[in-house]
Amino acid sequence: MKFLTRTYYFSLLIVGVILAQDAVAQTEPMYSQYMYNMLSINPAYAGSREVLSMNMFHRKQWVGIAGAPQTTSITMDQSFNDKKVGLGIQMYDDRLGVEKAQGVNAMWSARVRISENGILSGGLQFGAMNYRADLTKVENRFTPGDPAFTQNYSKWLPSVGLGLFYNTDKFYIGASMPNLMRSRLATFELINSGIQNVNDFHFFGTMGYVYKINEQVKFKPSAMVKVVSGAPIQYDFNANFWLKDLIGVGVSYRTKDAVLGMVELQANRNFRIGYAYDIPISDLKLYTIGTHEIMLRYEFSKDKTNIRSTRYF
Repeated sequence: MKFLTRTYYFSLLIVGVILAQDAVAQTEPMYSQYMYNMLSINPAYAGSREVLSMNMFHRKQWVGIAGAPQTTSITMDQSFNDKKVGLGIQMYDDRLGVEKAQGVNAMWSARVRISENGILSGGLQFGAMNYRADLTKVENRFTPGDPAFTQNYSKWLPSVGLGLFYNTDKFYIGASMPNLMRSRLATFELINSGIQNVNDFHFFGTMGYVYKINEQVKFKPSAMVKVVSGAPIQYDFNANFWLKDLIGVGVSYRTKDAVLGMVELQANRNFRIGYAYDIPISDLKLYTIGTHEIMLRYEFSKDKTNIRSTRYF
């Protein structure tokens, strides 16, 4: 009962944080396998797996559309100080048309045990982003000689983020704002006009649970809510089944955007590979065959008892 009460109030806190903010421009990278790439959207996740964990994600979005988004992210994290502190790092390369955003983020989390199996973490993220726009490569310009398209822009910007994350071996819930500073879109507007654009944050809420159906099958539903400017609130609903703790298969629905299929393989206790394919249901379905995303995870531990919840989140 105490666990349910804590979970209920923590859920209310997360919903309140998300809904109390203004919706803000969608420039943060999107991940279909967010449940296995949580560090990229929530710094409080750092150290939650308690061993040195390395993740690599690559997403090629909207195949067939020139200049469509492509994102590569590499993260590493581990817990320290008797598992009370988590440290992590992320390196990323995000491309959209003539724009590129490359950078590095460092994460720190404080982890407090609040129940027998539950740990609440608060995390901070600090980093630097290099934003570049090669306007000389813009095609189909209205006026070919327009001076606005005869130069490139490049600027380094700081990034700051924060988050909350609560988890047990079977359940997790989190809320985060991964970048409180200017987004790439706001950066371009600032360079172009000199006018500061504010309220361009992204807000993420995540939740998942693992149900044991029997010794061979486990069911893991999860959900994510995203609040961004200039767009309706978007939800991702996912259902994953794990077979013999070796193979995971799942489907997802992203509101007004896509349906997804995904598969994961736990090759051994340390190494895991995952793949997701997005099928658009919006008007984009007329122009693209879909989106590919691949995930690789390796956990550096020789002692199998040190790896917690290896196959779930």
